[in-house]
Parts: sequence; structure tokens; C-alpha cells
Amino acid sequence: MTNVLDFHDAAVVRDGRTILGPLTWQVDSAERWVILGPNGAGKTTLLQLAATLLHPTSGTVTVLGEELGKVDVFEMRPRIGLASSAMARLIPPGETVLDAVMTAAYSVAGRWREEYEDVDERRARRVLRQWRLDGLQDRRFGTLSDGEQKRVQIARATMTDPELLLLDEPAASLDLGAREELIELLGWYASSPGSPAVIMVTHHVEEIPPGFGHALLLREARVVASGPIAHVLDSPQLSEAFGRPLQVTRDGGRYAARGA
Repeated sequence: MTNVLDFHDAAVVRDGRTILGPLTWQVDSAERWVILGPNGAGKTTLLQLAATLLHPTSGTVTVLGEELGKVDVFEMRPRIGLASSAMARLIPPGETVLDAVMTAAYSVAGRWREEYEDVDERRARRVLRQWRLDGLQDRRFGTLSDGEQKRVQIARATMTDPELLLLDEPAASLDLGAREELIELLGWYASSPGSPAVIMVTHHVEEIPPGFGHALLLREARVVASGPIAHVLDSPQLSEAFGRPLQVTRDGGRYAARGA
């Protein structure tokens, strides 16, 4: 096993204000992490560093064995799967679901003049089946429900068999049924031995799928706690991260939190 991410005293500063760090953190290729914290804690900034969309102001960030600032990030990005609301906005509403997933082979959003091989279409159809989307392959992306669009984003992110999968609030805005279906699928994916390292950002412990074994808590750009999820997601540490008394419970591999 090897580290897919290695942050060493990494910090991001904008307009003289530190929005993340300094942070020292490692992610192994076999690990599944969830990152939690209130708005403004630095979660999305951390994910942007991991996705090579941002460079640290100080310290070092090594992604898939390559240090940011010393590598062509455009060559690295096909090795990283990213599902986020920002990525969803790049997919043309009139694009078919099949094409929305298949264009990940060229790291583009929206078909143009690129040519695809049979293997690309077969792989796209395979991931659509995995994420229960095969019946929607001819639908237009803009006509899908929020839950369906979220699953298309994740299917697209896994299309190229990435070495690192990054999920930015994948269950945000979903109704209860759609959320539970997505969590079930993410739990299956996280538990599959062939899956890559997975990092998921969320605001809610209820959205953590079974199979995620590590957690990172952030507050005001700093780490509150990091490590095995059973040691991190307890009432005192979650209360510190969110700045109010919280009670955490666990049942059947799922977490819940409420005001204490």
C-alpha cells in the first residue's frame, strides 16, 4: 500500500487570511476518508488541492506520488475522479447521460469532435449499470432529478478507473429516498476491493456510507481530529468541530448527530 495523498505543513492563504492549514495528512491507497466541518472550515479548499485544481501557498502537497508545482497537473487529472456541483455545471443540459459519462475519457464536458472507441462506450455502459443508470442512458442530463444527476456525476468520475476518487457533498439537496439509494451505492463502492482511495466531503454524519474507515474534522482551517472513524466521530470532537454541544450515535455502521 502507498500514499495517494501526502500533505506536509500545507497551507492556503488568500488576501492575508489562512483558509486552510497548516495541515499534515496522509491518505493510503486502500483508505476511504470522510471530511466534516462547518461552512468555511476549509473542506472544499482541501479537496481542490487533492484534485490539483489549487496549489498550496506554503508547505507541500504530493498527489499520486507527484509534488504540486513540480508536475504537469493536466497529465495527472485523468488519474483523479472528481464529482462536484461545479463539475455538474459544466455538463451541457442537452447531453445524453451516456455521452456525459463517456466524455470523461477525454477529460472534457460536452461532446465535440473527439472520436471514441468501442472500449470507451463499453466502459461507460458498465459504470452506468454499476450506478443504476443504465435505463437512463439516452435521457438528457438536464431532465434528470437531483439524485440521478448526482449519480451521473459519480459514474463519470469513475469512468476512467481513477486512482483517487473525490466527492464533494454528493448527497447535498437530495430527498430521503435518493440520499439512501446513493449512500447504499457508495457503501458498495467503498467496500469493493478494486476501488481506489475515496475522499468524501459532507456536512452531515448521516450521509457517511458504511465502508468509510477514516475521518478528518476541520474547524476554522485547522484539524480538530484525524484518524480511524470510530476514534474521531465522538461527541466531544464533533462538538468542538461544529462549535456547539452534539451527541453522536452509531447504529449498524451508520452515524447520527443531534444537539446535546
